[in-house]
Amino acid sequence: MNTHPWERYSRYALTLLLVVNLLNYIDRQILYAVFPLIKSDFGLSDTLLGVLGSAFMICYMVAAPALGWLGDRLSRVKLSSAGLVLWSVATAFPGIVTGYGPLFLARMSVGIGEASFGTVAPGLISDYFPKERRGRVLALFYLAIPVGSALGYILGGIIGQQLGWQAAFLIVGIPGILLAVPVWLLREPPRGFSESGITGETPRTKSRYRSLFTNRSYVTNTFAMTAMTFALGGLAQWVPMFLCRIHHLDVAAGNLFFGGITVLAGITGTLTGGWLGDLYQKENKRGYVNVSGWGFLLGTPITIYALATDSLAGCLIAIFFAEFFLFLNTGPLNTVIVNVTPPDIRAMAFAVNIFVIHALGDAISPTILGMLSDAWGLRNSLLTTSIAIVAAAIFCFLCGRFIEKDMERI
Repeated sequence: MNTHPWERYSRYALTLLLVVNLLNYIDRQILYAVFPLIKSDFGLSDTLLGVLGSAFMICYMVAAPALGWLGDRLSRVKLSSAGLVLWSVATAFPGIVTGYGPLFLARMSVGIGEASFGTVAPGLISDYFPKERRGRVLALFYLAIPVGSALGYILGGIIGQQLGWQAAFLIVGIPGILLAVPVWLLREPPRGFSESGITGETPRTKSRYRSLFTNRSYVTNTFAMTAMTFALGGLAQWVPMFLCRIHHLDVAAGNLFFGGITVLAGITGTLTGGWLGDLYQKENKRGYVNVSGWGFLLGTPITIYALATDSLAGCLIAIFFAEFFLFLNTGPLNTVIVNVTPPDIRAMAFAVNIFVIHALGDAISPTILGMLSDAWGLRNSLLTTSIAIVAAAIFCFLCGRFIEKDMERI
């Protein structure tokens, strides 16, 4: 077996970028951990709380295409480092300046900063490692979603309960500023370095960007991720509030339970999904999407039970198994994007994906679920997310019909 030329350095790069991605999701989710405290301080409705979450996502998705365009042309590590500084400073800002307006503006800035990292990091990591290991490597990178999110809930709950929600923002925003320098100094591999015979010098044209919209596996995979993001993004923001309101836990306990479960289920589910995806992809080009689709189908009834039961223990156990199956998709569906798009437009491929999944997903689901909660109650509102999870499974299986031909073209 040939050794990849960047084998040793790639491990350092992956570790550093994984830590940055952890901060990405800690800083993203810290807001939702302190929702009850902000609601109490400002006397907000659930709808206005949801708007804070949507402010981040709207800026995140709107900034992504421009940053993806830059990511296909400029240094990916420099762009990541600059974004890290921006979102870290913006995260800490509400810890210094109080008020709903400054908090709203800060969340918008966090979205812009994180978009610069999210558009280029997956393609960058793919170039550090051999193609046959992509599923597992990207699964490791995306461990940051459950682990970072859980740490955001846990840190936000504990710090917010003890020191106040402003202190929570200030404390979690500082580490990212310190990591900006080592990210800036990363050695960057050529684009497409993992693909045999590809040097990353393919001309970049508008027609190649337009080809994304005629790539059927890319489009259906993006729709699957959109439906998943609508459901999971909304649940991630409202489940801590659900545990406080429906099961009468305090802020620290609710976030500690949900964060701890998310860490365990997220790590096991994400790693299992990456391993299963690589395993079945060797036998069948539909391996990645089949693992994801079945994960969605298995997770749906468990999600419904978690939200419907009046038993706190039953709810928490069901949340664990639901998250395990739903997190199976994390590595595989992002690997599909890499596998069906040319190296020279991958930053834009991820940028368009980010725009769509958030525009139709968690940019709107927090506010929609908040409005439904005001009208129907929080439990009934959250139960509607099961429809989106089933839709995600359907799009995964539909993607399987096209993916082999699209991979052959690349």
